[in-house]
Amino acid sequence: MRASEGRERGYVTAEAAVVVPSLIALLGLLLWGGAAVVAQIRCVDAAGAGARAAARGEPPERIGRAVREVAPRGAGLETSREGELVRVRVSARAAGPGPLGVELEAEAVAYAEPG
Repeated sequence: MRASEGRERGYVTAEAAVVVPSLIALLGLLLWGGAAVVAQIRCVDAAGAGARAAARGEPPERIGRAVREVAPRGAGLETSREGELVRVRVSARAAGPGPLGVELEAEAVAYAEPG
């Protein structure tokens, strides 16, 4: 065995001790980001479902039910009417590691059906 081999033997262990936790942290952030994107898409879909229900003239409890079927758990709901337009806003929080929680929001607008 050469003398240089003995000195270099611990380098792989030291590098692995730094790289492996970094890769695990990166994987965790990627998974959290993917979950946040999915939650945002669910907010958009829920706002659209709520706007369609509101445009049909559904009562508030049915609008809420339409939104809750699609929205992330614990999402908030706001509805308003401005002339012929109905507006539905859905908001939710995507919890994350430490301070990385993100507020999500989506809004949909539809023409109210006559009658």
